[in-house]
Formats: sequence, C-alpha cells, structure tokens
Amino acid sequence: MQKNRIWKTQMLAIVVLAVTSISFAQEGGEEEIDAQKSAELFLENYSDDFQEHFFEALKQKGIENYDKAINLLLECKKIDPANLVVDHELARVYLKEKQYPLAEDYAFAALSDDPENLWFANTYVETLRQQGKSFAIVKDKLPEIIQLNENLALAYFKKRDFDTALAILKETTASEFTKALSVQINDALEERKQHTVSSGFISTGNAGSRDTNSYEHYKFQIEMFLRTDNILMLDQKSEEALEMFPAQPLLYYAQGYALNRKSKPRDAIEMLETGLDYLVGDISLANKFYQELANAYNSINNSVKANMYLRKIKPGF
Repeated sequence: MQKNRIWKTQMLAIVVLAVTSISFAQEGGEEEIDAQKSAELFLENYSDDFQEHFFEALKQKGIENYDKAINLLLECKKIDPANLVVDHELARVYLKEKQYPLAEDYAFAALSDDPENLWFANTYVETLRQQGKSFAIVKDKLPEIIQLNENLALAYFKKRDFDTALAILKETTASEFTKALSVQINDALEERKQHTVSSGFISTGNAGSRDTNSYEHYKFQIEMFLRTDNILMLDQKSEEALEMFPAQPLLYYAQGYALNRKSKPRDAIEMLETGLDYLVGDISLANKFYQELANAYNSINNSVKANMYLRKIKPGF
C-alpha cells in the first residue's frame, strides 16, 4: 500500500502536465499551484480501478515495458472512452514503439479535445514528423483557433522546421507572440541562408580550403568544447550545427550537455531523448546520453527515470 502511494506521488507530476495547457516560457507561481490542484481533481474524478490501471501504465512506460503500458491504457479507455489524457499517453507510448499512424490517431484525438494544450500540440507534430507527413495535408482537419496555431508554430520552430512554422504563422491572426516568433524564425532562416552561401563559396571558390560549415568541422569544434567544458561555445555551435545537420546524435548530446550545465534540465531531457532516436551502434556515445539524462532527471527529482537510464550504461565503453 505504501509503495502504491509513493508511485502515485511520483506520477502526479506527469498528470499535472497532462491535464493542463502549458504556456510558452511559463514558470512556477500560481499557475503551478493551479495545475497541481487540477491534477488532484482529475484523479479524484476517477475510480480506484481507473487510477490503478493509469498509474501502472505510467510505471510500465517509465521502465520501457511499452506493450504492458499500452494494454493498461486501453483498459483505461474502456473505463472512460473519451479521456483525452489517456489518448495523449497512448500517443506517446505508440511513438516510443514507432507505431506512428496509431500515435497520430491518438494525438489528434487529444489535441481535438483540448486544442489549446501546447504539450498535446508538441506530440501531434512529432507524430507527423516521424512519418515525414507534411502539415499541409492535415491542417484542414484542425480547428481554427489562434492558440492552437501559435502552439503548432512553436512546436515546429523547436523542431527547426522553420518553413512550416512560418507558414502557420502567416495564416494566424497577428499578436505579440506571433510577431516575436516570426522574428526568431526569420533570423534563423537568414542565418541558414548565410551558411549555405558561405559553404558554397568555400567549396567552389576555395577548393583547397577546409569547409568550415561541414559536419566534420562542427564535430571537431564541439568535441574540443566538450573537452574544455566551454559551455557558452558548446551551446552556440551545437545549436548552429543542428540547423544544418538535424540527424547527427552528437549534436543533440552536446546541446543537452550544455542545457544541463545551464540549469535547464527539462530542455536537456527533450533534446537528449530526441537525439537517442538518431543513435545507432555507438555504445560510448549512448553511455554519455544515458549519464546526461540521469543527471537531468535527478535535477527534477525523478529518481525513477534517472535510475532507469543509469542501468542502461554499459561498462567498459
């Protein structure tokens, strides 16, 4: 019984995020207290049977028993077929299982029920990206809500799909948020253009010179900044490189490492877990990812996930 109460306390933090809309750059304060109350109310509204299945599903997802997590969440769906929190959790687990069409279906269901929820928008965008599906194909299915468009644009911006983010903003009613995000996107596009022009000049006009915008050059710099623990330059160069080489796991590790040292563990977790999707066969780099993820989860007092990643580290590499 005591063990179950501990698990419920640990998982409550997940429910806090799942049942509330997360605003851009929101920090602490009364919003966090309201979110806690909303989560507790969410739990109180459901039977012990629902709660037992729901928390056990989150536990199984946390230790990567995804099949069990899916079955438990589907049991929750039987109890409450219209529950958007369960839909969202199913989308996230199906993403882990790389069952992307199913993930998209559940993510769409959650987002349709709560179109102003940024977390739901992030998950939906990820399901589309994993399938290589253009946003233009699905946009007519979504409700015309300003907050939803802003959230979708922000999600694509975070994924460095600047063209899609800008296209969404152009069809959204102007606000202080859309203006600020448009400026950031246009700056990023201009920087990318300058890199492309510079790279072309180096490769054609200076054939004997080293291409300073090649991945190998960035890799050399980033490895040096990691050795010297130059966080400022590591953060800057890894972010810059990711815009041009979004499938290189080392860049995600470097950015996550820098974010951890800048006391941004949640951002580090998102970056590192995204990078793991691109990591194949490099045990040494995988160990570094796991250590950084353990550090980040310890920073937010999630010892369950921290220990899970520590157990993944293979000695001798």
